[in-house]
Amino acid sequence: MSRKSSEVSSNGLLRPPSFGGVLRRLRDDRRISREKLAFAAGVSSSYVTHLEGGDREHPTKAVVEALVGYLNRISPISDAERRHLFDLAGLSEDGFPTVAQLRAGIGADMRRRLALHEPNVAGYLDTRWNLLCWNDSYAEAFPGLVDDVNILRWFFGNEVSQRVMVEWEREAMLTVDWLRGLIGQSGDTAWSTELLEELGRYPEFRRMWSAGHTTYGRDRPHMHLRDLRTGECFSLDAQLFRVDSSNHPGRIQFFLGIRTSCPEPAAARSREES
Repeated sequence: MSRKSSEVSSNGLLRPPSFGGVLRRLRDDRRISREKLAFAAGVSSSYVTHLEGGDREHPTKAVVEALVGYLNRISPISDAERRHLFDLAGLSEDGFPTVAQLRAGIGADMRRRLALHEPNVAGYLDTRWNLLCWNDSYAEAFPGLVDDVNILRWFFGNEVSQRVMVEWEREAMLTVDWLRGLIGQSGDTAWSTELLEELGRYPEFRRMWSAGHTTYGRDRPHMHLRDLRTGECFSLDAQLFRVDSSNHPGRIQFFLGIRTSCPEPAAARSREES
């Protein structure tokens, strides 16, 4: 016998999803009583009733973890269902996943897309500017970055970056200012302490960070680079997109750089500095 969704009212009107409605559906699908779920999660049955009724819309992370953990033991909950519950509860992922964890979440289809973008420059980054996955053109455009992993570490700790980036000062400053914005967006600044401690060893980073500027994107798309093998300048029409993920929502970005010829001023500057 099919159960009527809590997202459809008795008079047929559609309702937005709610934490309580999704929780009840998951419980009903597993044929578990409120009392049994409450006991397993360490809360009262009346509290579960209030959650499902919408009287308690924002349970704590510990409570949601306990509820989801028991439901998952009865029958697996998908990554999408888990994320949906946490989103509806107004909870976000605590801390930041490691580079290894994020790389493990980049599947074969995502990697295949990188190859399809050749000869354009494409790669996946996290919101701490760590390089997660890339195509050959990306590695060639930014020599040394694959080994350095972090874009800011490459900018300030690898002298190659100053030969590659035609407008090094501008691009480095933009990336520093953008980091400040990304830290604020995360809602939890504790994760940035270790990164800032490392980057603080570089005087140029300290100078730019101390300026206190913040940005959330590029003011113009073109990024000018130099091919170290030929000395030629080229431009990337740079675009950055957030990649949605059930496992790590909001943590992965996709960079795409459409390769074009350098404008005359940048090309001239490239020849002068070569």
